[in-house]
Amino acid sequence: MTSDERTLVGWQADHAEQWNRAAIHVPHTLHRAPLFALDALAELIERYPKDAYALVHTNHTSDGQRRWREGDRAGMPGRQVIDAIAGGSLWLNLRDVGRYDRRYADLLDATYAEIGARMPGFAPRSLKMGILISSPRAQVHYHCDLPGQALWQIVGRKRVYVYAPQPPFLERQALEDIAYAGFEFKLDYRPEFDASAQVFDLAPGGMLTWPLNSPHRVDNEDCLNISVTTEHWTDDNRRSQQIHLAHAVLRRHLGWSARSQARSGPSYWAKAALQAAWRRSPWAAQVQQASRPVEFRLDPRAPGGMVDLPTADHGQ
Repeated sequence: MTSDERTLVGWQADHAEQWNRAAIHVPHTLHRAPLFALDALAELIERYPKDAYALVHTNHTSDGQRRWREGDRAGMPGRQVIDAIAGGSLWLNLRDVGRYDRRYADLLDATYAEIGARMPGFAPRSLKMGILISSPRAQVHYHCDLPGQALWQIVGRKRVYVYAPQPPFLERQALEDIAYAGFEFKLDYRPEFDASAQVFDLAPGGMLTWPLNSPHRVDNEDCLNISVTTEHWTDDNRRSQQIHLAHAVLRRHLGWSARSQARSGPSYWAKAALQAAWRRSPWAAQVQQASRPVEFRLDPRAPGGMVDLPTADHGQ
């Protein structure tokens, strides 16, 4: 394999040992891939299904609380969408891109095959790629994810704060609640946590990954940002997620606070069966079906580039 064919051009020998044990910053070449050129992304936006993207406007209420509003592209051309995001206070998340365009799935597979070749035994069961386009000075709140994560910077610059996946930065019950609800809960964040954070400045051609479930938050610099997010599920972190969900079901419905994190043996298999039964239940569907209403649509003719909608209008 020549250097021109490699994605992870900055991989070092110790990165295999540090993977999932520490946050690591690795130079890459995805920012030069034609699939991430602005024209290619604009075309992708124009044909992306409405139920597969999140367009979010952020502002603050009178008491200083951050407010997130879900929106609709409403047929706006892709380049105009990108220009609107560059104008501020918007971000667009194209979820599971490989599902809707095989070229991105092939690129994801090739990238993780390269990682696997450098780390014998690393064999994810499933992979997903998302594309996040966000405004200058946009922020991603303090949160954590259940699958393994990597963040690949394509355009712009951002600062990423990574915290240890343990108290006080992350409580066990918070992980259980995330598994139970099927989406991210906002974690409790205190400014004093930053003294213990690892801080990374990402520019185009930088990739960052961190230990499983590590809380993190992101601040964009004063420029449009385009990033690729990838997630991977291994047997180990899938079992970990199953345990979190089983513990949440036991605590919420039976009042039992289970503590064992064993990923094998009778205790694990009982919890695996419990969480599988819960996923098939009507109660799980009720818990995980909640979503934000669509409150605005993009419109270049309107002041601020958007039109407010009645909250009952879901952008259909």
